Amino acid sequence: MKVSLFITCLADVFYTNVGKHTVEVLERLGCEVDFPENQTCCGQPAYNSGYHKEAREVAKHMIRTFENSDYVVSPAGSCVSMLHEYKHLFEDDPEWQVRAEELANKSFEFTQFIVEVLKVKDVGAKLDANVTYHTSCHMTRLLGVKDAPMTLLENVEGLTLTSLPNKETCCGFGGTFSVKMVPISEQMVNEKIEHIEETKAEVLVGADCGCLMNIGGRIERQGKPIKVMHIAEVLDKTK
Repeated sequence: MKVSLFITCLADVFYTNVGKHTVEVLERLGCEVDFPENQTCCGQPAYNSGYHKEAREVAKHMIRTFENSDYVVSPAGSCVSMLHEYKHLFEDDPEWQVRAEELANKSFEFTQFIVEVLKVKDVGAKLDANVTYHTSCHMTRLLGVKDAPMTLLENVEGLTLTSLPNKETCCGFGGTFSVKMVPISEQMVNEKIEHIEETKAEVLVGADCGCLMNIGGRIERQGKPIKVMHIAEVLDKTK
């Protein structure tokens, strides 16, 4: 099965190992992974800030970039949800709307692809740790991916998974929100960390680099002994 990796900005700049772990897991599951070098930001910052004209140009570029891909897989549910939003940008342009829908139909978040497309629930991973999982807003509410990460984590040998209290609550990142609304964002991430501590987890796992950067940065600043891991890193720890 041929898969094109959509790495996203944050993974490309700050979390390069997430991309490596994603590729290694997919290849171990029998996928042939390529990396279209023309890919850029998905346009979500512009789109969410109301710059839809500029976001349309980015969307056209990304549609062209992945047009020949069989599947597009990304370790970021938020960015994949943006690929699925492209069709709304072209409601007045039937030709591009069709092309946008074609991209959406073959674009998947990493865990979603493993469970729903590859039909795999156990990737053969092992991690001896007490873990809790943060559900990112866009991945859960816009993309609708809720069960896939939990299914895969539950099948990691040695891993104890504890549900995170108030898991539906945003961590306070929200892209530009964390920059424009700093005091509110700070209080939100502090509350998120309090709930993480309630679980007694050693490791916080997530599937969106933006959330992990926000929560992880605050954890580090507070000097908390909690490790932060992307789910691709967890699933790449083999027996």
